[in-house]
Amino acid sequence: MANVETVQGAVDERQLGLVLVHEHVRFRDEAVAAQWPGRYDEQLELDAALVAVNAAKDRGVKTIVDPTAMFGGRDVSFMKRVADETGVRIVPCTGIYSYDYLPHYFQNRDVDVMADHFVEDIEIGIQGTDIKAAFLKCAADAAGVTENVEKIHRAVARASVQTGASIMAHSMPAVGTGPRQVDIFEEEGVDLTKVQIAHCGDSDDLEYIQGLIDRGVYVGLDRYGLEMYLPIEKRNATAAELLRRGYAERMMISQDFCASIDWFPPEAEETFTTAGAIRNWSMTLVFDEVVPALRELGALDDDAFNTIFVENPRRWLTA
Repeated sequence: MANVETVQGAVDERQLGLVLVHEHVRFRDEAVAAQWPGRYDEQLELDAALVAVNAAKDRGVKTIVDPTAMFGGRDVSFMKRVADETGVRIVPCTGIYSYDYLPHYFQNRDVDVMADHFVEDIEIGIQGTDIKAAFLKCAADAAGVTENVEKIHRAVARASVQTGASIMAHSMPAVGTGPRQVDIFEEEGVDLTKVQIAHCGDSDDLEYIQGLIDRGVYVGLDRYGLEMYLPIEKRNATAAELLRRGYAERMMISQDFCASIDWFPPEAEETFTTAGAIRNWSMTLVFDEVVPALRELGALDDDAFNTIFVENPRRWLTA
C-alpha cells in the first residue's frame, strides 16, 4: 500500500476514507493579502473554514483534497491548523493556478526550472515547512491553452514524470480545453491514469466528457452549487448517464467550494444567490442533494458511491 502526503504528514492510503476531492479551505490573492494584510480577517477566515470542514465531517468525510496553488493564496500552515482543529485530513498540492499571467521570474526561466520548484514542494516541503505536496495543479480557462498556460502544464507534467505525483488540471469545457491539456501531458510522457481533468461537469456534452474518459483520465464533476456554469438538474442528468454507461471508476464528484474567497466583495454573495448564479454552494451539497438525487434516478448504488468517494480519489493520488 502507498502513502499519501497530508498537511499532518504521510498517511497510509487506506486511512483516507471518504474523500471530497476538490474543495478549498481558503482562496485569496496572495499578493493583495501580503501587501494589505489589514484587509483580511484571519480569524473570520479560520472560523469559516472550520464550519465548512466540520459540516463535511458530519457527513462522514475523512479527507479533503485542497488544490489551492500559487495565486490562490496557498498557505499550508493555515491548512494544517484547520486539519488539527477538525480532525479531517487535508491533502495539499503544488503548481500554479493561472489562466495566462506569469511573473517575470518564471517567464524568464525555462520549463525545467519551473518544474524544479514543484519537485521541491513534493520531495522536500512547502513554504519552508516539512509539509509535502501530494499532487500537482495547473489550469486552463477562457483564454484557452496560451503559451504561458502550456508552459505551466509542461512543467507540471515533467514534475509528475520525475516524482510520480498525480495531476489535477482545472479546465473549461465551454472552450474545449480538456483535450489539449491531455495532449500536453501525453506528449510529456505522463501516465494518464494519474491525471484528473477538473470541471468537466460544467458541461452536459456527454460525448466531450466521454472522449476524455476514453483517453484514460479521471473527470471531475466537481462544481456542484455553481449554477452559473450549469444548473444542478443538468449536472445530475449528466452524472447519471455517465454512471449508466459504466464510468463510475473514472468520475470524481465534489463542489469546488471555497470556505472564504476574496474575488468579490462580501455583499456580492447575496446578489449571486438572488440571481441564481450560486445555489446552496457548500462542502455538503453533494451529500445533502446530489447523492439522494442520483439514487432516486437509479444511477447510484452503494458500490458506485464507494467507488466515487473512496476508491477513485485513493487510486488517483497513488497511481
